[in-house]
Amino acid sequence: MSPPFLPSKPSAGRGRGARSNASGRFERIAYEGFDDGWSDEAPEEHKTSVQEEPARKIVTFNDSPYVGFDRSINPYRGCEHGCSYCFARPTHAYLGLSPGLDFETRLFAKPNAAALLRRELSNSRYEVRPIAIGTNTDPYQPIERRYRVMREVLEVLHEFSHPVSILTKSDLVLRDLDLLAPMARDGLARVMLSITTLDGKLARAMEPRAPRPGLRLEAVRVLAKAGVPTGTVHGPMIPGLSDHELEALMEEAAARGATYAAYTILRLPLEVADLFEEWLETFAPNHKSRVLNHLREMNGGRTYDVAWSRAEEPRSTVAQLMRARFRNAYRRLGFTEMPDLDCSRFSPPAAVRPQLSLFG
Repeated sequence: MSPPFLPSKPSAGRGRGARSNASGRFERIAYEGFDDGWSDEAPEEHKTSVQEEPARKIVTFNDSPYVGFDRSINPYRGCEHGCSYCFARPTHAYLGLSPGLDFETRLFAKPNAAALLRRELSNSRYEVRPIAIGTNTDPYQPIERRYRVMREVLEVLHEFSHPVSILTKSDLVLRDLDLLAPMARDGLARVMLSITTLDGKLARAMEPRAPRPGLRLEAVRVLAKAGVPTGTVHGPMIPGLSDHELEALMEEAAARGATYAAYTILRLPLEVADLFEEWLETFAPNHKSRVLNHLREMNGGRTYDVAWSRAEEPRSTVAQLMRARFRNAYRRLGFTEMPDLDCSRFSPPAAVRPQLSLFG
């Protein structure tokens, strides 16, 4: 079989995941690129820009039944990794920007995140529970090397002995091993690496600015060796394109010391559906119909339906088979449950909550 992900023609945004930059759904006037076929020139490069955006609040709370946490921190808006399938892309529309190329090129950093976190955790009414980081955009995306917002947030969490769960696609997480290792020894930290494929070419096409799969697997090994509870997330598994790799991904992770794992199946909410269809047309045209047909089967005839896609019990044959395969591999490889984090150690430093001296 010929490679399914070779570009058939020059496409917008070389080194980017999105193929277009259509206006967000809230804009009164919509702009959309159109290729009339007259030009053979490569499209204009889209460079990354970062705008500092002081936040008013940094810990976000939710009561969603579809996620396993009630609070999270996002140090950035947008994500330079540019994953073509990213479910977070539609959030850029709230900024008046496109979920397409804007999402991965027009980024926002929150330079006051650590100061806000210190203030919010010091509130006497704050009730501690694990904070999830990496739920909407990757905290270790390339701009973190310069802005270090995630590093500063982690320093505050370490200082307050606050539990944290981190999800990332980047081996840059190893930079913060000096914080994560002691936190892990106290039951305060765990890390999951997202690894979607072992095929380097497919990864480069789907996740153009994320570290290659081998680097992520090496990060698993180093974290586990340092005593940090480490797991992997395999997804989104794309039925008809990459789902056959599920067991191999889990085996590679287990061989490097991962002790727990999870998987997800591709979800295409709002603008992501059109963006991913454009990606398929460019990189995997021979698989496009099969992938979309599987997705419709898993979503009650639509490309995406949350009631089907995130149902507790899979309703389609493809989803049922994938769950069975995952469970069988989980048992065979000896994975355990995701470790709990210790909330009992939480203690704001005395300098943050000063007490009056008994003797004045």
